[in-house]
Amino acid sequence: MIILAASILVVASGCRPAAAPVSISDRPVEPYRMPRTSIPAGPPKPTAELSWKIFDGEMETIGDFEGKVLVLDFWATYCPPCIEEIPHLRELQGKYGDRGFQVIGLHVGGDEDRPKVPAFKERLSIDYPLATPEDALIYQLLGDDSRIPQTLVFDRKGELVVKLVSYDEEVKRRLDEAVEKAVNQ
Repeated sequence: MIILAASILVVASGCRPAAAPVSISDRPVEPYRMPRTSIPAGPPKPTAELSWKIFDGEMETIGDFEGKVLVLDFWATYCPPCIEEIPHLRELQGKYGDRGFQVIGLHVGGDEDRPKVPAFKERLSIDYPLATPEDALIYQLLGDDSRIPQTLVFDRKGELVVKLVSYDEEVKRRLDEAVEKAVNQ
């Protein structure tokens, strides 16, 4: 009887859905809710046409920021390294904002996380725009890499300068270097 119960337990546990991805560090890895399919996605959009919708309803594109240094930060309210990075992004926005620099926070936490954003924004005193990225922007800039935060720096010509994943002292240093260099060009 014990063997039969153990066998049923083994078979039943094999029928569960796959576990969420994990990382080898203590930082969470969150999958974006992107459909996986073998159907080709079609031709990519030009980078300048990739867009997001600001939470107040306005659509913007990377091309709208030509002549400025643009930082796109992919984040969610439940992501500890995202929370660690936000004060630094606020600091960069304050330091370089008057020199043609803009941070845009792109929320990728999903529909269940979206209602938490207003209180999160207030609690962390986020003073740069928050938006939801279009699927094409996620596919083209992040591909299959679903880790967050991901922070992308674009120069004044709209060219991607650096793509950083997660947040720690090394990422902070690399972000500072890339932003300073792009702002001073």
